Amino acid sequence: MSSQTRTQTQIVMEKKITNPWKWQDQRSYVQAVEVKNVESTLYVSGQTAIDDDGISSDEDMKSQLIKALQNLEKVINEAGFACNGIVRLNIYTTSTAELWPHFNIFQSWIAKHNIKQATTMLEVTSLFETLKVELEATVVK
Repeated sequence: MSSQTRTQTQIVMEKKITNPWKWQDQRSYVQAVEVKNVESTLYVSGQTAIDDDGISSDEDMKSQLIKALQNLEKVINEAGFACNGIVRLNIYTTSTAELWPHFNIFQSWIAKHNIKQATTMLEVTSLFETLKVELEATVVK
């Protein structure tokens, strides 16, 4: 078949969510995400509360979480992807006790973008300089 007679078929990305239970719904994540027919995948380095000049924040956890989410969204958008394409989002924090009172900020951001992602949260001894939270994502389109 010559290239002139071939018809081009649009392949649409498919996402399948697997949740054997219901309890994770209240925690703003899913147990597994299967993605088929992906056009492209973006692996985003951990985003933190670092300003445009590269200065690490020494503010509280709430302020750092908000800035980290803003930075994550900026990187995703600048790369030509959308936040609702996040399929994996890892959270690293120096204190889950400090993060929990502000987890609703994270959950509101997830809901705003209609994200259904697999998530792992880890408490770590330290992050770079004065940072308290870091968000690492895998995004597809």
